[in-house]
Amino acid sequence: MPANLPPQYYELEREFRAEKDPRERLRLAQELLALMPKHKGTDKLQAEMKAKISLIKKQIEGGGEGKHGVRQVQTFDFIEKEGAGQLILIGAPNTGKSSLLESLTHAKPLVADYPYTTREPLTGMMTFETIQLQLIDTPPISDEQFEHYLPNLIRNADTVVLVADLMSQKMTDDIEFILKVLEEKRIILSPERAEHHDDPSNSYKKAIICAHKSFEENTDDRLTELKAMFSNFTLAPTSVLDETSLNAFRKAAFDSLGIIRVFTKRIGAEPEFKDPIILHPGGTVEQAANVLHKDFAHKLKFARVWGEGKFEGQRVHKDFVLSDKDIVEFHI
Repeated sequence: MPANLPPQYYELEREFRAEKDPRERLRLAQELLALMPKHKGTDKLQAEMKAKISLIKKQIEGGGEGKHGVRQVQTFDFIEKEGAGQLILIGAPNTGKSSLLESLTHAKPLVADYPYTTREPLTGMMTFETIQLQLIDTPPISDEQFEHYLPNLIRNADTVVLVADLMSQKMTDDIEFILKVLEEKRIILSPERAEHHDDPSNSYKKAIICAHKSFEENTDDRLTELKAMFSNFTLAPTSVLDETSLNAFRKAAFDSLGIIRVFTKRIGAEPEFKDPIILHPGGTVEQAANVLHKDFAHKLKFARVWGEGKFEGQRVHKDFVLSDKDIVEFHI
């Protein structure tokens, strides 16, 4: 039986054969496997690719004892998600990513006036109203530096925050270089979040643009340039000296995640506006109950809901669609 592989497969296979970085080879191998039609004609090809993926993973993890018993212990390829969403800060040298992280979270990155201060990713938790969002500061992207682990971190994040330095005369050139490097790694920044694309070999990442060091002198022209470059994107002007702009960034970061918050209350008690259940838009009462415990969802008879545009304590069934900031009282 013929394999009937799509044209994109052969292009991706050439990249895979030429690639030397094991982490990039792993990504390409996984995409090749995903592109393969699943039928008897590709059984052998699938098995071979799965074996290659397993071997590459072992190489990345250290592959057991190496020379003199040394093992690779940390790669920064993956950062466990915490809070309601993960956002990754990327940008050119000295754009102010680390100062942003310090201002928005309790993290203490090394902040200096010289470039390449950040050598490895650093995380911090940013508070927005009743939830925590995870921010990742990353080493800069330039023709002198591009860390091998960055593509995997970017693909794993929920939202990419491209930080532009409005005080830099090289701002446009820096951004164009970053977009080119990402495109070479098959990462495309997108103003909207979409689940399906024509080319599955590309990773389309929801992004917002942070126009940093706003409110300084002589930045208006570059802000206009930035708005023209990213006309369809959410653009958030920020300054570490202006709390109003930082609050607007927090709101833009939350909005970019495309999530809703659902609060719960016990029968006869007041709601506690903390640790909300996080759902995607269109989430139902049953899905919210399932987040608490799947057995709880199974036993659920009905719920009462409070929220904007609803009757107070409105009785609803499992399939009722919830909205952001709704309050739910479960009855089992």
